[in-house]
Amino acid sequence: MAETPETMTPERGNSDDLEAELRRAVSGEVRFDAYTRHMYATDASMYQITPVGVVAPRDADDVAAVVETARRFATPVLPRGAGTSHCGQTVGEAVVLDFSRHMNRVLEISPEQRRARVQPGLVQDELNAAAAPHGMFFAPDTSTGNRATLGGMIGNNSCGSRSAAYGMTIDHVHTLDAVLADGARVRLGPAAAGVVEAKAAQSDLEGRIYRELPALAERSRAAVDACPQTFWRRAGGYRLDRLAHGPFDLAAFTAGSEGTLSVVTEAEVALTPKPSATVMVIGHFASTAEAIAATDDAMAAGGAAIELVDGFILDLSRRSPEHRHLAARLEGEPAALLFVEFYADEAAEADAGAVRLETLWRAGGHGYAVVRAATAEQQKPFRALRKAGLGLLMAAGRPEERSIAFVEDTAVPPEHLAEYTARFAEILDRHGLRAGFYGHASAGCLHVRPFMDLSRPEQVVTMRAVAEEVCDLALSYGGVNSSEHGDGLARSEFNERIFGPELYQAMREAKAAFDPDRLLNPGKIVDAPAMTENLRTPNLPTAVDVPTRFDFSGHGGMRGAADRCMRIGACRKPAGSGGTMCPSFMATRDEEHSTRGRANALVKALSEPDPRAALAGERLHEVLDLCLECKACKNECPMSVDMATFKSESLAAYHSEHGTPLRTRVFGMIRRLNSWGSAAAPLSNLPGRITPLRALMHRLLGIDRRRPLPAFRRDNLIRWFRRRDRRRPRRSAAAARPAGEAVFLADSFTSFTEPHIGKAAVELLEAAGWRIRMEPDLCCGRAQISKGLLDDAKRTAAGLVDRLAGDAERGAVVVGCEPSCVATLHDEHGRLVGGGRAAAVGAQARLVEDLLADALDDGRLRISEAKGDGGDGAPAELLFHGHCHQKAAFGTDASMRLLRHLPGAAVRELDAGCCGMAGSFGFEAEHYDLSMSIGAQRLFPAIDAAPRAEVCATGVSCRQQIAHGTGRRARHPVELLHEAVFGPGTGAAREAGAER
Repeated sequence: MAETPETMTPERGNSDDLEAELRRAVSGEVRFDAYTRHMYATDASMYQITPVGVVAPRDADDVAAVVETARRFATPVLPRGAGTSHCGQTVGEAVVLDFSRHMNRVLEISPEQRRARVQPGLVQDELNAAAAPHGMFFAPDTSTGNRATLGGMIGNNSCGSRSAAYGMTIDHVHTLDAVLADGARVRLGPAAAGVVEAKAAQSDLEGRIYRELPALAERSRAAVDACPQTFWRRAGGYRLDRLAHGPFDLAAFTAGSEGTLSVVTEAEVALTPKPSATVMVIGHFASTAEAIAATDDAMAAGGAAIELVDGFILDLSRRSPEHRHLAARLEGEPAALLFVEFYADEAAEADAGAVRLETLWRAGGHGYAVVRAATAEQQKPFRALRKAGLGLLMAAGRPEERSIAFVEDTAVPPEHLAEYTARFAEILDRHGLRAGFYGHASAGCLHVRPFMDLSRPEQVVTMRAVAEEVCDLALSYGGVNSSEHGDGLARSEFNERIFGPELYQAMREAKAAFDPDRLLNPGKIVDAPAMTENLRTPNLPTAVDVPTRFDFSGHGGMRGAADRCMRIGACRKPAGSGGTMCPSFMATRDEEHSTRGRANALVKALSEPDPRAALAGERLHEVLDLCLECKACKNECPMSVDMATFKSESLAAYHSEHGTPLRTRVFGMIRRLNSWGSAAAPLSNLPGRITPLRALMHRLLGIDRRRPLPAFRRDNLIRWFRRRDRRRPRRSAAAARPAGEAVFLADSFTSFTEPHIGKAAVELLEAAGWRIRMEPDLCCGRAQISKGLLDDAKRTAAGLVDRLAGDAERGAVVVGCEPSCVATLHDEHGRLVGGGRAAAVGAQARLVEDLLADALDDGRLRISEAKGDGGDGAPAELLFHGHCHQKAAFGTDASMRLLRHLPGAAVRELDAGCCGMAGSFGFEAEHYDLSMSIGAQRLFPAIDAAPRAEVCATGVSCRQQIAHGTGRRARHPVELLHEAVFGPGTGAAREAGAER
């Protein structure tokens, strides 16, 4: 018989003993090192508490073993999904259970029952992707659905924009498999009276719960009825209301309990039929108050989702490279928008709802303009803007400020929202705080995150005062203090004030029934510390100045730049959610391989008494090792945390301390090696084809024998250009139709291994009217930067800047074919070399597609040869994969514009993320498998699914990876354009064919 809570005697022991016991008891990873503990000390909140250790369980048996082992050591356990909680639910001095690493699968989809069985670490988007073929979805749609896990949504009772139509997570949970505080595995769900009586007869912890909870619900009924927090959109406190008025259902009762009552290991959840048609109406208003006043009509018209975005956030979007294109879709410059969605089985019915709303708004004089979006493609940017609200706010603060979550989750009945919002704004104004307002108007929910500097003690005092005033304000309107983000450390302290002493005491008794020794995520919901304890910012050590090669002064030094991470977990999205960040996390699902994890590790290292030594430490080197330096974080992270630059700086420190490996030096001198290889071709290509020599390279240099090596070309680009320059007539086509002067950057690969691409580019640029001068002798230093050879890279970059600055300052364009090289001029040189000359060169750096697309658009370059179709009369499909650095620094618009000019081709840009090659990364033996795994997630399958399509890619690494992973040859856009302009078999096109 299982030991009962009343008789068990916790055995106290140190963390080393606990770690050893856990390693023996579980099959998942057990990590107690300082860096891992630091990574899990924070979530997306303002709090920081270092955990005892971290376990990534593989199954429910592991979870039970962790709970039982930790109980013997009197150590709390804390379940965690993506760690995106805004209120500190997932930080604590406990053993953290990270479910996102392994327990992240859809176990079963039952279309007939409209249900799914899932593990708690499953990401919401992945559940929806699995349900989509059956015409269903999981209705509580959070804005963080590309990383929020089902376990976290159940723990917080989350919801999103459709809550007025579909309710909250609690309304979609059927049963929960869970582990109780004594380590017992149970199933929680609706229970008939006979089942309750039978379980109450048990002598274990489950029996105690079934004995005490029904009696507690009965005693609490009057207090439940008298509670002022009766508004339906509630995510705070324990749900005694569900027991007092309804069937005995422990799944419903524990939903929203933040892991304080049990640890969920599996859930059966409801799936909802997906509407066949959706129409969105975007109302434009002169003020936030006017937008809110129009909400009643939107509800009366049948709007299923009504979202508010205020002028503060709209102004931020206009300054955001990712969202400013939206301004072109709006009428004028609204100070607020309402996004109203209508769902129906037929398009006409959804459209009729939109017509009803527009009629009501016109009659009531609401707003000055309306935009209707009837297709998914039209709706996509508006949805993206709404979901980007949090990220836009986080990036908008002054350097010393952060957008702080502590009053971001109140909700009031919608009929009071206008008055409530005005009074909320008055509170902020009185305390001198700025904030943006956005949220779910149909549910009366506001998300408001004031900008504050919590390193100043007086600001902490202000935060508490505002929290108390806003709480009282919400209660005065019959609203709730927490409507979807939960209580955590930010709001649990106020629960007695909110629910009253009698109901709060009942909640404490419920906690004691489930967790008599307070070992499940203690300090949340009941018996919580003050909201101002455990704040991260005031307790962050003063940074010690550390000399760096890159200039981080704009953020107060390297630690300040790393600490820009707001830990919201946008870097944790799985591969299926699209985008590029973060490719290594997508492959491993390991927190330390996310941008957030690495940024946290850097903050720890740079907070040490000797940060230079910590920066060169082995553990930090291990954390940063799998960063592919794709730079997607600089573009996709709301705070533009540039992990590639941090890794380069850290590698430089590591080399200074430990010496520079031979392979690193070899890759760092890639231009010289390629030049030598070209001079010695074709003999220089033999080592790549002779098995013993490949084995020797594998053993001595760690260059994986499975990876094909690029072939050197004897007739390289530089020789071709010099020979051609001597022979061509003085007066060229460029002189006849001058477009300007362009300096062609002859990079290491376009010059020596793929010269046909450079030749095609030069001939096209001249045909477009550009006068071309080639820069053949100097390198941009990209390889040296990526390998941490920053002193060498700085000299290399300075030499190139000196050579190009005069050209740039007189207006010449610096143009190249290889995105990583052009992006280096655009980005790193300014921070590595500095000064106005480097800035001038960077400002003039352009990809060749930019110039050619412009020439095609304005008619300076004309296509003379039509390409063939796909063989059946349909356009030939052309798949385009953009280079990561191109996407981060320039975007892919120019490449797509160029390709769309090609006749007879249907162009499709692949959302396939990083190819996984990342320059030298994919050649390295220890990284080869991960490199191929990343490519196999999305890129290889997308290409394999279109066997007749032409494949196009701008990066040399991408083309190498595609060839190796799919057996298909990817071509640069200029190759295809050259054929279309000059015809196949002419000039550069003929030479490219000969090379193949």
